[in-house]
Amino acid sequence: MINVGLPPSVTARLRRLAAGFTCGIALLGGAAAQAPAIPDLGPVAAVPAADTMPSGWAQRGVFMEILVRSYQDSNGDGIGDLAGLTQRLDYLQQLGIKGIWLMPVFKSEDHDHGYAVVNYRDIESDYGSLADFDKFLAEAHRRGIAVILDYVMNHVSSAHPVFESAYDSRKSPYADWFIFAEDKPRGWNTFAGDPWREGNQRWYYAVFDPGMPDFNLRNPKVVDFHLDNLRFWLNRGVDGFRFDAVGVLFENSAIAWENQPENHQLLKRVQELLASYGNKYLVCESPSDPAPFATSDSCGSAFAFGLHKHIMGSVKIGRLRDDLLYNLRKLPVPRLATLLANHDYFAGPRLMKQFAGDEKSYKVAAATLLTLPGTPFVYYGEEIGLGMSEGAGNADQTIRGPMSWSAEAHAGFTTAAKPYRPSVSNWKTHNVAVQQADPNSLLSWYRGLIALRNAEPALSVGSMTPLSERDAPIFAFMREHEGSRLLVLINFAYRESTFTLPAGFQADGWTVAFPSGAALPFAAAKKGGAAKPGTEAAQVKLAAQQVLILKAR
Repeated sequence: MINVGLPPSVTARLRRLAAGFTCGIALLGGAAAQAPAIPDLGPVAAVPAADTMPSGWAQRGVFMEILVRSYQDSNGDGIGDLAGLTQRLDYLQQLGIKGIWLMPVFKSEDHDHGYAVVNYRDIESDYGSLADFDKFLAEAHRRGIAVILDYVMNHVSSAHPVFESAYDSRKSPYADWFIFAEDKPRGWNTFAGDPWREGNQRWYYAVFDPGMPDFNLRNPKVVDFHLDNLRFWLNRGVDGFRFDAVGVLFENSAIAWENQPENHQLLKRVQELLASYGNKYLVCESPSDPAPFATSDSCGSAFAFGLHKHIMGSVKIGRLRDDLLYNLRKLPVPRLATLLANHDYFAGPRLMKQFAGDEKSYKVAAATLLTLPGTPFVYYGEEIGLGMSEGAGNADQTIRGPMSWSAEAHAGFTTAAKPYRPSVSNWKTHNVAVQQADPNSLLSWYRGLIALRNAEPALSVGSMTPLSERDAPIFAFMREHEGSRLLVLINFAYRESTFTLPAGFQADGWTVAFPSGAALPFAAAKKGGAAKPGTEAAQVKLAAQQVLILKAR
């Protein structure tokens, strides 16, 4: 069936009608009509492959989140694909990336973000084939880069065969795979409004959109369906998953539809499945309350939503906000996936827009992210200051524009006459080619910080001791691991600032680790010259928005 621009729910309904018509013809002709096989349904036995990544890889490296559709077009159709991403793996390796989170790559009805899945065991046709995926995965592993896949357990496309069957008949074998009601339930109001959608003379639950109905995860057959599909990809050698929307997996009432206890019980099962495959990583999205999902009895790791806003807030206001210190003390940050922005606009627009083009502030935020505990996730293009895709269809799409590789036509993203989405507004000035050789560029800044984090376990897995108090202009903290010590000094202020180090601090026992060529910042607490060895109270003096990382000799 040709999609002529109709909404997914209407397209799916037309497809169901066509299928029913075909079935009726077969019955009238006396043929034994059989339902077509559902391609992502059926048991998958576990066949674990040998681990390709070192122990603790997920905690020690930096991830990049990538939308394949917007990264690199290899065949001139204006759409990014897996072959194009494979061509850019050397760039990611040189940047120091150790893990890639692929936004959904499964066959989808939306043909855009990918969260409306129609086949969990195949690749979106725009992106290529399973063979293309296997090649990409092998090439990533050859470069020491892990790959985790975005997985949607909460809901599915209304065009998926199991929902089409359940929607059409109350006697469908999949009728209890979804949540139906004969009469509309009252009193429900979620982040997307009323989640109950009318269809075929009854109501079904779809918290995000009518075209993405929620699974009934109380049904063991539905859970088995997902576990089988996870095994399908684990057997191919993927290194883990990012789970979408885990806060809404279960709902118990109109006032208890988010962050229910059953969510954690199910995710524990998923974590146990991954553990049976060896050295795998699971990270979950729960924006409203991430910490409970980061425990070993749940997902094991979750994105640190909230923390990112406090980092950004401290940078913008020019001092260490109490909210940032409080969250660093309260949250299990070492188990969290940290970020500054991602593919969802609710987390914030592109950083270049948030900072209104102020690259000094941008660098301060990046340095904070990459020196704090946790597993940092960088959103593709963040490392070059990728801007907004103005003129895209909605807010989310404006922050999912094509990657800018050069100042050539369409920023080197495609050779097509037109990319599938407008190039970002700043592609001529903020692209990889322009920034590669510039030691003062954002790209060089990110590359240097990631290299330091990769080289210093104290930054990736070490303890953290804040030295600054709330509202201080300089955020000073110590990172330590197995005898190695790093002192991180970040001046949030838009002016020169000083910070008094703890009494007994040995000023002569440190060298500059980042940035290369910077001078030591020590000055005496009292007037009169530089600090001397054994000075009771040494001070550091930093220029406006200066970042300095010192290493103990």
